[in-house]
Amino acid sequence: MSKSLPTTARSLPIALIRAREGVMAPIREMLSETGITEQQWRVLRVLAEFGPMDTKTLADRSSLLFPSLTRIAATLRDKGLVTQTRDENDRRRQFVEITQAGQRIIEDYGPQAALIVASFKDTLGAEDYETLLDLLARLDPGAHD
Repeated sequence: MSKSLPTTARSLPIALIRAREGVMAPIREMLSETGITEQQWRVLRVLAEFGPMDTKTLADRSSLLFPSLTRIAATLRDKGLVTQTRDENDRRRQFVEITQAGQRIIEDYGPQAALIVASFKDTLGAEDYETLLDLLARLDPGAHD
């Protein structure tokens, strides 16, 4: 093995993948009751937090590739969880907005999601939890609040 490479136990990419799986397992379990995917949940969360937005911004804030967002938004629209409208000045630009039904999912499952977050904070401690988020943001070239 190359001396310049860390062991797989200390590899950042592998550690991030393992941590992601640990974080996502309880969220996946929660979402199994909703009929929506992790990616659809992220889109609804972003729309609930920031309001209507253009698809490019929504893809970025949801950490999705634009073609994936296009497909996910269409599925959410078909489920009645979002609406899509075209910009009147630039017909190529679309806006997505959460519907009452989409907002209801966020409201219904928000408390359970908050408990999941609280369990992560309990595991790490509140200060380390915030530090971890800050450190991860430093690795994200597109990080925004």
